[in-house]
This record gives sequence, C-alpha cells and structure tokens, in this order.
Amino acid sequence: MKGVRLPRSSLIGVSLAVLLVRTSRRLDFARRGRRFCSTGRCLGNRSEPLLLVAGGGAAGIYASLRAKELAPHLNVLVIEKGKPLSKVRISGGGRCNVTNGNFLEKMVQICFWHSLKIYEIIFSLGLAGNYPRGNKELQGAYFNIHGPQDTMSWFSNHGVDLKIEEDGRVFPVSNNSSSIVDCLLGEAKKMGVQLQIGKVISNVSISYKGKFNLRIEKRTIDLVEDIEADFLLVATGSCQQGYKLAVQLGHSIVQPMPSIFTFKIEDNKLQSLSGITLPKVKAKLKLENICKNQPEYTQVGPMLITHWGLSGPVILRLSAWGARDLFLNEYKGFVYIDFIPEINVEDLKLILSQHREHMAKQKLSNSFPSKFGLVKRFWGYLLDREGLDGDEPWASLANKSLNSIALLLKQCSFKVIGKGQFKEEFVTSGGVPLSEITLSNMESRIWKNLFFAGEVLNVDGITGGFNFQNAWTGGYIAGTSIGELASTYLL
Repeated sequence: MKGVRLPRSSLIGVSLAVLLVRTSRRLDFARRGRRFCSTGRCLGNRSEPLLLVAGGGAAGIYASLRAKELAPHLNVLVIEKGKPLSKVRISGGGRCNVTNGNFLEKMVQICFWHSLKIYEIIFSLGLAGNYPRGNKELQGAYFNIHGPQDTMSWFSNHGVDLKIEEDGRVFPVSNNSSSIVDCLLGEAKKMGVQLQIGKVISNVSISYKGKFNLRIEKRTIDLVEDIEADFLLVATGSCQQGYKLAVQLGHSIVQPMPSIFTFKIEDNKLQSLSGITLPKVKAKLKLENICKNQPEYTQVGPMLITHWGLSGPVILRLSAWGARDLFLNEYKGFVYIDFIPEINVEDLKLILSQHREHMAKQKLSNSFPSKFGLVKRFWGYLLDREGLDGDEPWASLANKSLNSIALLLKQCSFKVIGKGQFKEEFVTSGGVPLSEITLSNMESRIWKNLFFAGEVLNVDGITGGFNFQNAWTGGYIAGTSIGELASTYLL
C-alpha cells in the first residue's frame, strides 16, 4: 500500500501535534514526579528509618522531639492538616497553662482549657480532682514516667521561663502561649523534625515488609503522595482522621462524644444572675430516660451562673462523668443544687428562724443570714422562686415559707435542656480503647511499630487540662519507645 503524501502545511501540523503530545507527557510526568519527590527531598537520607507522625499537636510534636533526641539519624515527618499546636495557642485564654505544679502531690487534674472564656478560666482555680474518668490504667506509674514536674523542667531547660501561681497552675512568665509554641517549633526545626501542614493522611496499610504505606493528600492543590514509614505515631486528637487510620489498622473506636461542657438551663431568670459565682455547692445530676440503675453523678465545688445556664468546675465535672449518659439522653435531665452543703436542712431552718426574730422589721429582700454566703441578687432569685414578696418584712414570713426556703437552699432543681449554646465543649470522650495499647510504651497491641498518644485515645478527665498533661506524658513515652527502637533499627 502506497503512502499518502500530505501537504507540507499538514506535515507541519502533525509535527506540532506530536511535539505538543510529547511535551505534555513530559510535563505531566514531571508534575507527577514533583508530587512524590517533595517529601523525599525534605526527608534527607531515606536509607535511615522514617517516623511519620499524624498530627502536629502537643503529643505529636513532643513525641517527635523525644524520638529525634534519642535517635538523631531518624527521619521524622509530622503531617498536620491545620495549624500546628493550635490547642496550645488558645489554652489558658492564650496564656497557655503548661501544667499544674501540684499534680503529683494532690492528684489534681491539669487545668488546661481549650477555649474557655476569661471568667471561666479564673473560675477554674483549685480544681481538685481524680484520675481520668474510667481509666484506672493511667494511675500511678504512667505519670511517674513523665509528669508535670518533668514537663516544667523540659520547658525551663529549653529557654521558657515559667511561674507557678497560687493555685498550682503553671504559665510562661510571658503570659503568652506563643512562648510555648515557639519553643516547640524552634526545637523541631533545630533538630531536623520536618513539619508539613495543610495535608492529611487519607489511607494507611501494612506492606509485606511490615512497614506502613501511607497516602498523603493536599486537597487544595490536588496533591497526592505515597510514603513508606517504618514507624507510625497517631496523635491526631479528637479528629476523625485519626479514628479512620486506627480502624484501617484493625483498632476499634469507642464512639466519640463531647465531654466537659456547660449546661443550658430552662430558666430565663438566670440571665439577670449572669456572672454570679457560688464558691461551694453540691450538684447532683438526674437524667430522664436512663434506667433506674443509673450511676449517681454528684460533685462538690464552685459553680458559675451564666446567661444561658450553669458552668464552673462542679458542672464541668458532672458533664465529664456523665458525658456518655448525657449524650444518650440528648442532654436532657435535671441538676439539683445544694447551695450550702456544709449545713444540714434542720440547722438552716434554725438559722432562718433566728434571723426572722432578729431582723423582724427588715425587708425580706434586703436581709438574709450572712452564713449563707450568698449575694443579694441571688437571694432575690430564691425569694421569687418561692413566690415571696421581697418588700414584705421578715416578721410576716410564715413557718411554711421559711421551711420552703430551707429546702430550696438544699435542693434547688434546674432543668437541663442541652449543652452550652456555643459548642464550647473542651474535651472529646471516646477514641482508641486503652485495652488495645501497651501503656508502658504506647505501642499498639495489634501492629508492631504503631503508636498512639494524646486525645485520640479513649482518655478524658474531669477537667480539660488533664488531656494536656496526658499529651505531654503519652507523647514522651511514645517518643522514647520509638527513639530507642530506631537507634538499633535494621532496615
């Protein structure tokens, strides 16, 4: 078959078309090559083992530094979808409550607040507490490995001057969270820890060599990278990404739900009492649709009245202990407040009776027993709830009304209709069960060289701050384990 001679103009056109196709292919190959070499360049010598850290929060960064300290040759890459150390930046109202110096002595929770308003930060003073709810495994030895004193020493040794306030909380002298953030990121840069932001790990699997095959995406520019890591640390906090990775690697997840939040109360009159603090009350939570064998949720401590309901340490503790039942009950129920827990009801009646006798001519609204420690606005609220006229003299107060006031002081009910209206919950309950982790090294019981640290685990305390120290401690333990393994790791 004879060839067909094309016009010269057509030959030129075909040549240009072929050239364009070839060029396009080269550009596409180069573009795809850049996708997968950008991470490789930042990792330096890939003949050395690689630790990939999912999550650039407190636990992830702290673990990276510890691992790099023990194994300087270890390549460390941290993948963070948002801003690194974002919770550290806003903790303590931007001051960053590093830890609590009294933790070991008093077994108090760490007062780390994830976005509390200033009055709630102030009201967090002196939060006596217990170990994290339902996590007896963390008692004792866990925090002995790296507790608050160790955390304080670490930051002090790395150039951050700290101060201990009267309640035991520890802040940088600068009163600025950037001191902590800059310290951690500065050390990461100095030690060669690579941090890539705006990316997520979308998929993970185990290779035939027992290593981790990870797909990393940066969706803003449609970038996809595949990386093989020798060690994987999941420290993603309460982000769904971390739960997804855990499930892909065979772990189970305790259903995540909010923990530590304020109560929205059905009582418009509370708006006029916003800002009132009650130094010590006893609060009991009762839920409407929970079976009769529901645990009794009772806490004692300071309470704060807000324009939408109730807050303060005693309420936050109740929300933590009852988080799962509250969730199942759609955050509906009743909280009963004993405003004067140190005085029994009969003694209260006697005190009121004596006050009536001595202040017979005084108006009910203008006078009340000083032993109660109440403020005038709140006393007026109680009188209004009992339907009493504050302008009436004490002498006119009938015994029945006097007894009713005493009972109201000991068991005042408030209807809970939801969580605080600003979605300000500070901690998420749920995550990878501790039973699937070896706490002595934070390694998975399912896969070798897989580690977890921080809030991705099913750990939550009765204050948001517990999670902060848990991040330092878990991160340190995981980083130590990885660093020791990497120092003798054979490829």
